Amino acid sequence: MIVAGVDVGSTATKAILLDGNRRILGRGLAPTGANVVRAAERVFREALRGTGFEEWDVAYTVGTGYGRFKVPFGDAQVTEIGCHARGACFLFPGTRTILDMGGQDTKAIRVGPEGEVLEFCMNDKCAAGTGRFLEAAAGVLGLPLADLGEVAARSRSPLRITNVCTVFVESEIVSHLARGSAPEDILAGVHLAIAGRSIALLRRVGIVPEVTFTGGVSRNAAMVRALGEKLGLRLNVGEDSPFIGAAGAALFALDRAAAGLPRREKSAPAGTEKS
Repeated sequence: MIVAGVDVGSTATKAILLDGNRRILGRGLAPTGANVVRAAERVFREALRGTGFEEWDVAYTVGTGYGRFKVPFGDAQVTEIGCHARGACFLFPGTRTILDMGGQDTKAIRVGPEGEVLEFCMNDKCAAGTGRFLEAAAGVLGLPLADLGEVAARSRSPLRITNVCTVFVESEIVSHLARGSAPEDILAGVHLAIAGRSIALLRRVGIVPEVTFTGGVSRNAAMVRALGEKLGLRLNVGEDSPFIGAAGAALFALDRAAAGLPRREKSAPAGTEKS
């Protein structure tokens, strides 16, 4: 039995394929862009590539993320809160608290031993403490987003960033540059500011070890380090951390396929039609 989970986020779309033994067979990752449907199709094809399976071999597909209803080949939809909880406990079984940092929002989730959601909150009203906050800093400093963590890691004297608003932080960064501050010290301060805001969110649900960091920003080593230092804990994070929502969706798909729940009528992803 082969199942799939597709996590359509505001910035990136991810897909995971699982077999009946809950082994990961394939992964797909691509920018979401303006066409959500095309992004979902693209990562689904990428996850299938090299596995020896085709679209019609997938028994069940669950969509999650803000664009979960835009996965035309999906059989069901599950909220990202539930999928991140399930996926985090799948990859890190000791997980009790989750910080999911995406492009436009950050979520704090506290879970039980079976991955059940006990409490959650999110900062969906403001982009401070999200990937967008980092993008704003990258834009002012003229750096690729992927380089921010490496540059920040070179800092020896992090600056204190007082603005937590994505709009006003740009002006603060410009002021620091005008005073001759080093970009690495500015960026280290930005990461610490995001970490502080994220930990305030975690405290609202209760910080219970182990803490697992999910979402695209989990690939930023400076962000992982800043969070760990402020928490005084070692965070669970790994290569599959950005795929945790998709993994959780695939686990829900596996449950539904095993229960024999009906699939909905749908079109195949473009380019995968059976001949």
